Amino acid sequence: MSEIKDTTVIEVSAGDLPVYCPNPKMPRWSSHPRVFIDITHGEASCAYCGTRYALKAGEVIKGHH
Repeated sequence: MSEIKDTTVIEVSAGDLPVYCPNPKMPRWSSHPRVFIDITHGEASCAYCGTRYALKAGEVIKGHH
């Protein structure tokens, strides 16, 4: 049986860092262990649930180009 991954994209700003999943808006029943998401390249997915996190257009992470 294969696990169905979420395809939701959560847009975050530089002020939301550090980004982690499950995020505070997710229901508790769907929780998995907290993992930090590295969005320094613009977008990344959670290895557990597949939720995609993307940096909002025009946002810059301080110290990264």
